[in-house]
Amino acid sequence: MGLKRLIVRRGQPFMLQLHFNRPFHWGTDRITFIAETGPAPTELSGTRATFSLTQTRQGNVWSASDFTIDSNLLCVSLFTPSNAVIGSYTLKIETSQGQGYSSTHSLGTFFLLFNPWNAEDDVYLPSEILLQEYVMMDYGFVYKGQEKFITSWPWNYGQFEEDIIDICFEILNKSLYFLKNPSKDCSQRSDVVYICRVVSAMVRTELPCPCRRAVWTSRRHCGNPPICSLQINSNDDNGVLQGNWGEDYSLGVSPLEWNGSVAILRQWSARGGKPVKYGQCWVFAGVMCTVMRCLGVPTRIVSNFRSAHNVDGNLTLDTYYDRNAEMLATPERDKIWNFHVWNECWMIRKDLPPGYNGWQVLDPTPQETSNGLFCCGPASVRAIKEGDVHLPYDTPFVYAEVNADEVIWLFGDGQAREILAHNTRSIGNNISTKMVGSNQHQNITSSYKYPEGSPEERSVFMKASKKMLGSRRASSPLLDLLRSRDSQDQPAQLQLRLARTPEWGQDLLLKLHARRVPNRAHPRGPIRLQVRFCAQALLHKGGAREPLWRQIVHLNLDFGEEIQWPLLLPYINYRNKLTDERLIRVSGIAEVEGTGRSILVLKDISLEPPHLSIEVSERAEVGKALRVHVTFTNTRTVALSHCTMVLEGSGLIHGQLSNDLGTLVAGHTTQIQLVLYPFKAGHRQLQVLISSNEVKEIKGYKDIFVAAARAS
Repeated sequence: MGLKRLIVRRGQPFMLQLHFNRPFHWGTDRITFIAETGPAPTELSGTRATFSLTQTRQGNVWSASDFTIDSNLLCVSLFTPSNAVIGSYTLKIETSQGQGYSSTHSLGTFFLLFNPWNAEDDVYLPSEILLQEYVMMDYGFVYKGQEKFITSWPWNYGQFEEDIIDICFEILNKSLYFLKNPSKDCSQRSDVVYICRVVSAMVRTELPCPCRRAVWTSRRHCGNPPICSLQINSNDDNGVLQGNWGEDYSLGVSPLEWNGSVAILRQWSARGGKPVKYGQCWVFAGVMCTVMRCLGVPTRIVSNFRSAHNVDGNLTLDTYYDRNAEMLATPERDKIWNFHVWNECWMIRKDLPPGYNGWQVLDPTPQETSNGLFCCGPASVRAIKEGDVHLPYDTPFVYAEVNADEVIWLFGDGQAREILAHNTRSIGNNISTKMVGSNQHQNITSSYKYPEGSPEERSVFMKASKKMLGSRRASSPLLDLLRSRDSQDQPAQLQLRLARTPEWGQDLLLKLHARRVPNRAHPRGPIRLQVRFCAQALLHKGGAREPLWRQIVHLNLDFGEEIQWPLLLPYINYRNKLTDERLIRVSGIAEVEGTGRSILVLKDISLEPPHLSIEVSERAEVGKALRVHVTFTNTRTVALSHCTMVLEGSGLIHGQLSNDLGTLVAGHTTQIQLVLYPFKAGHRQLQVLISSNEVKEIKGYKDIFVAAARAS
């Protein structure tokens, strides 16, 4: 963070040298140290401490001890308690001799942070390997895509950049808590749970869509796009980021075009706390990870694939399709996100019963209010796994994000007519975070819940549903479904599989696998199926765009027979019709002739973007030129227009480097050479983002070890 300022962690002694204008005499010269933080510091609130020079340290309190005297020079060890208020402190001394005149002198300022290395601190993490990963590592990954095709998205946290610590405390000082009562807010900054809730509320600025629901049609939006896409500027909230789940980012930066947190935080601070446009869940989580690591709290980013937003707390989410296999907009606010990203912070929960320490969920993405503000957590991961949803904070909401059931309905003639599927395993899959010491992702689903379908998992689910539904439990649609098994009795099994890797710019080839199985209505005879297929672009926050492809297939299936039917989805059908995340859902509904029953088959497809490569030609050393070669080939059949390249990497680049690449025609290879001068030793990561009108996230990274400068 820099050598020009004093930055210490609480519970950690530090040495101070005092030079006087005459020899210092222990016993007759009296010194009192005064440490203050906040706008109106008092000892009662914990924002002011006065302590005298003593020979030995006196417990977990502010102290000045273990000193040595050399004529005019006094060397003294200052100690801050492990439960002290974090913040920017001023340090003064009051000197006197005997009963005579006293004078006060300012010594300067210092920052005091949480200390996860100290066993007495509430954020203590007893593993040096984990501390290096979750506090000291200034880069990492966000995991996106879908559960069966997870993509790594490099992110520059940059928590040790020169000005980031100032911006982190600026964030705290512009929170609604501080503005309402500055003295009370500062006095509570010793509590990591309180800090987490403040930061969670401050990372974003948002107002919910006032319409609260979409019109009941087959279209996604409600006719008021600027509000439904949450492009609202909240003038009474100084949050860092403004959310935008629409598709118009012309007034700011697309969430996909951020490489890390540093540029966002600096822009927010430079503009006087005006929210930066725009962010989505992974951007919010990336910024919060930077802030919390900077403040000394072990923090990591977690991705939950197929994440439920269950507003009414009934632990079920309804999805609707018509007979043409088109996914319909829903009248409820409940949604299933393709993936959702939040944070986990490590801490002791003194406000909870024993057994709930460790990782706690903090979700800075605005979804629902918590005690009147848009924030979420900390919710104990252990409490989520055990279904203890009565424990604070926001545990029921997070429990539903990973455990809710999905009910899929066939909709027709203005009403839901048939249950196509009741999925108890489709929500909260492959919950992932960065593996310690590796660039690979780690599946941590078992930390959040017992194995799907196991007796323990169903028991916890019923326990949580009883607490969340209360008196509604007896008539819960969920319990009615659990008692019913009729929807599982189908005469055929259908599955959609990809015949080759799905690449953006290419035709997509799938195969429908259909197999005849016995059921009560048709034990062994042949059956006829009419299968209607529909493809739609998926929206990140639930729902889909209008259909981009349809097809009808007729099948005759004899008992025991299996058929493979090829399906071609041409590139021309989805060109210019996808969101920036390039996700397509192919849905199929088969009508079984003579039964009135329907069978649903689904396949989500994540299209691979073009790839780029990054190479360095020599050993990296602080202060020495480092040549970097970036190569990108447009392997697609169409040109990429208005291409720009942005490079970022803490310790490698001050800020960002950008380059205009123009138009890259199909099949063309471009090579960019540049020279960097690393300024920090250690493990570093260079991130490169190429964006165009057609594809927003062509991203690559290169891990680089930078050696310290050689002694001259």
